[in-house]
Formats: sequence, structure tokens, C-alpha cells
Amino acid sequence: MSVVQIFPRADEPAAQALVNPVAGPREAAASSEKRPGKPAAADLPPGSEPYPLDRAFHAMLARFTGGISPVALSLAWLDWSSHLAASPQRQMAMSRNILHDVGRFMEVAAHAASHEPWSVIQPQGRDRRFSQPQWEVPPFNLLAQAFLLGQRWWHDATTGVRGVSRANEAIVEFSVRQMLDMLAPSNFAATNPEVLEKAFQSGGENFVFGWQNWCSDLMRPLAVSRPVADAQFMVGETVATSPGKVVHRNELMELIQYHPTTARVRPEPILIVPAWIMKYYILDLSPQNSLVSYLTAQGFTVFAISWRNPDAKDRDVAFDDYRKLGVMAALDTIGRIMPERKTHALGYCLGGTLLSIAAAAMARDGDRRLGTISLLAAQTDFTEAGELTLFINESQVAFLEDMMWQRGYLDTAQMAGAFALLRSNDLIWSRLSHDYLMGESTAPSDLMAWNADATRLPYRMHSEYLRKLFLNNDLAAGRYRVEDRTVSLSDIHTPMFVVGTLADHVAPWRSVYKVHYQADADVTFLLTSGGHNAGVVAPPDEPGHSYQVMTTAADAPYVGPDEWLKLAPRVEGSWWPEWAGWLAARSGAPCDPPRIGFRDSSDLPEAPGDYVHT
Repeated sequence: MSVVQIFPRADEPAAQALVNPVAGPREAAASSEKRPGKPAAADLPPGSEPYPLDRAFHAMLARFTGGISPVALSLAWLDWSSHLAASPQRQMAMSRNILHDVGRFMEVAAHAASHEPWSVIQPQGRDRRFSQPQWEVPPFNLLAQAFLLGQRWWHDATTGVRGVSRANEAIVEFSVRQMLDMLAPSNFAATNPEVLEKAFQSGGENFVFGWQNWCSDLMRPLAVSRPVADAQFMVGETVATSPGKVVHRNELMELIQYHPTTARVRPEPILIVPAWIMKYYILDLSPQNSLVSYLTAQGFTVFAISWRNPDAKDRDVAFDDYRKLGVMAALDTIGRIMPERKTHALGYCLGGTLLSIAAAAMARDGDRRLGTISLLAAQTDFTEAGELTLFINESQVAFLEDMMWQRGYLDTAQMAGAFALLRSNDLIWSRLSHDYLMGESTAPSDLMAWNADATRLPYRMHSEYLRKLFLNNDLAAGRYRVEDRTVSLSDIHTPMFVVGTLADHVAPWRSVYKVHYQADADVTFLLTSGGHNAGVVAPPDEPGHSYQVMTTAADAPYVGPDEWLKLAPRVEGSWWPEWAGWLAARSGAPCDPPRIGFRDSSDLPEAPGDYVHT
């Protein structure tokens, strides 16, 4: 027997049988035949995954790293440190900068005994950790200023190093920022004057209450019954209460038709396509915060998709299944209830991306059922998708795939953790100080209760989403395929209303704005105050909202986002009436309300349905 026979190549059938003893010769041969195309892991049939022991090891490792690839992180740091080591003049400049900052700090600190407010550096952006007057007196102003100077030095050190790739630079800067934020003086009782003052006034009660808050949060996932604060916002009782009925159900979604609240309604229905990384009732919270209730009050017939929360059995659900069983199935059902009427389609976040793909495929195939398309904080180009792209590179995606491969889905903890890291000051460290050190409890809200009602993502779907959209940007590049044919957003000629939010960390508004040069349609772009969720949930009675809006015709010259920001007029108030007026101008005269469902949907439940509870 030759050495070649004893040690076959790893991509030959014999070696595949050794690596994957569960797979037989047929599976091993199939695996070797797939080598030229190198399909994504999610495209492989069960039992033919390459190197399952490696994938199991990566999945185990992910439990200790929170789903972050240590290889991706190491490569980014190696890229930065290697280029910095080869830049002696840059190192000298960094040394000069820190000596200058230390000298200035010592000079001003010498006068700190006067107990007068002083400042060497101001916090950047929305940083409110040191905004209270207690931080203006020594020694706490010394701690805050030293921290901010160190934070600025590290930002300068990790950015602008010549030769470092932009992606690796962003990872290094982000990870350094996370470590520094963890060490901020506001996070420790002994160095936080607000905490010390509260302890003095309360006789230390704040620490007792903080301990209770910590224990409550720790036991929350194990509790059989919901905490009292959460019980204030129960689905179907205090949130998601708009009256309606499930009129269609399949293995992936329930379609809810809401009852009209006006005597006459517009003939064109509205279809809401939410993201499946969230429960649909973000748009049907408490009655005063419900977009669904607002739309029905404006005389619209509203339908909404409620996605089922997937589990391990749904590991092979593909991204296109959400299009077919979601958007297209909903349109088919609406067509049966309200025949020969165009639909106003609304997509939120990932649901907006899905709606864009579905609309492009419909336009390609001559399907004219959409009257308008509205996108809320939804991206169609992912080259500038904000800090979320820090978690998206080949190494990280492969690591996530291995983690999901073992479970069959992406767990809620990994997704919630990634989003929390993007706003760690607001969502992690400020809560530590407020809830655990100050001993105060945050007043519950419907939006907070919804945010805690997390969902899972199927293995195959999420792998395809990350690779085809985030990693390869196939949709913007004209490579995305639906039913084995490419689709292009330039085929869309339907009027569009696109909403971006000013402080969005998930879908930055400049990224959302790119739809202007992708779709061949009249685009009304609206930029509203607030973030990804709070900016969208903006009821008219709630103060503090404002927006800018401007329409660009399909044949008009392109206006860049910065120019648009200067040209678009600013309006105080909620953007909901602006959108409702835009829809009304593109709708027919009011008529009698349509029927609710049809006979074969009579045995389906009333809104909010069953899937929202999964």
C-alpha cells in the first residue's frame, strides 16, 4: 500500500469518510464534487458539512467569546500593531502628544485646589457620563479629565495609521473603546461622586437597592412568572392590542388584518413587513404609541406580518423563504380579500431589505401589485452599514456559522449582545451606574418590554444574509439572485418613501440614503430625530420629535446626503402625519371597508395571533 493510499487528500472521498465518519461514500463523493464551487456552509445538505470536529470546536469556543471570533480580533490587532511598529515618526508624534497632554493636565490640575470648575477636554458627542455638576470639583474632575485625555490619545493612536485596512482599524478602535469604557471612573462607586452623594444621603440604601436590582436581573431568565414591571406590558393585553384577525397562516408567518376604525377607508391597503429579528408589535405598542392604530384612524386598511420565532427545526429555512412565505404569500392573501387593488407596502429594518428584494423581483417579472414602497431604517447597500460591520468579515461570519451550525439558529443572547455593544455607554455602563450603584430602577416602558422580547434567527437564513448582503453586497452590486435570476433595484419605478433616523447605529441614515441612486423611482426621503427604534416610534402627541424631508424625482440630478441635509426643510413634530399625507395623495377616494378575511380563515385566532407568543 502506498503512502498516497494511506494518507489521501483531505478533499478526496476516502479522507472525507475519515473526517466525517457519519457520512457514507455517497455523501463523501458529493462533498468532493462540490469543491470547485465552494458553496456557503448553509447551502450544504445535512450530514455533509466539512470538518465537523472543527466546527464543533469553534461552536464551543464561541460560548466563551460571546460569538466574537478571536482570530478576526487578533488579525486586526496584528495589522494595526505591525504598521504602527513600522512608523517611527508616527510613534514620535504620539509620544509628543501624550507629553503635551500630561503637561497641560498637570499645569491646570495645580490650580484645582481652588474648587472652581475647570476643563482641559470636553466629552465627545452624546457622552453624558460626566455631565453632572458633581464632576466639576476635585478630585473627581481630575479623574474625569484624565480618563477623557487617555481616551482621546488612544483614539488618535488607533486611527490614521498608514497601511492599516479600514476594517481592521475600526475593529481595533472599537475594541479599545470598549475596554476604556469599562474602566471609566463613572463605573466604580469610589470614583463616582454621584454615587457617593447618593450613599451619603440615603445612608447606603442605594447599594442595598442596587443589589436587589442585580439579583432581579440575574434571576429574570430563570423566573417562571414575569416580573411585575414586565407584566405591565403583556402582548394582547396592554401592547399589540389593535383589534384585528389572523387571516392567513403558514409555517413562517401569520398575516393580521386590522379592523377599520373609520366609516370609510382608502381603497388601497397597507402591508407592514417587519424584521424577523424583532417582534412585529414594535409598530403596535401601547395604543398611544401604535403606528397601526394611527393608520387605521387615518382611514387605511392595515395588514401586518407576524413572523414565527424559529427554533432548531428551522435550521434550513432560507432567506428567500421569507420572501415567498412572507411578502408574496401576504400579497396573495390581500389580493383574495381586496382584489384588483394595489398595495402600499411598508418594510422596517431587515423587513425593508426583504421588501426591496421582493419589489425588484416583482418589477423584473412584471408584477404590478405594489402602489407605493415605504422603507423605515432599511438598507439596500451595506458598504457603509455602520459599526455593525465590525462583526461582519470572513473570519467572523465563518465563526458565527459554526456557532449556529451546532444549534440550528442564532440565539437571542448573541444578537442582543452585539447591539448592546454598539451603544455600550447607554445600554451597558450607564445602566450599571444607574441601576446597581445608584440603586434606582428605570421606569418600564412598552418599548423596553418589546426590546426584551427577543427572537432567534435560522442558521441558513442568517448565513445567507450575512454573506450575500453584508459581506458580498450582492444586492447593490446587481448579483443578488431570486429564483435563479438576478434582480436589480433599478427596475423599481414605484414611488418610494424612505425614512432614516439621525442617531441610527444599526442602519446609518447615509447608508439608507443610497437608495436614491439605486432605484429608478421618485424618492421622498425623510430624516427623523432619534435612533433606530425611538426615531420610528414617534407618535404625534409625543414632544421632542423633528424631521427633514425632500422629494427627488426619478429623472432629477443626484443630490448627495450632505447637500441634502442643507437643502431639506426642517419640520417640528412627528413624521407620521407627513407619511400618512403622502400615502393619501397616492390613494383613491374613500370607500366602504373590505371584509375581514374569508371563510377558510374563520378558525384562525384574533389579533395578535399565536406566533407572537413563540
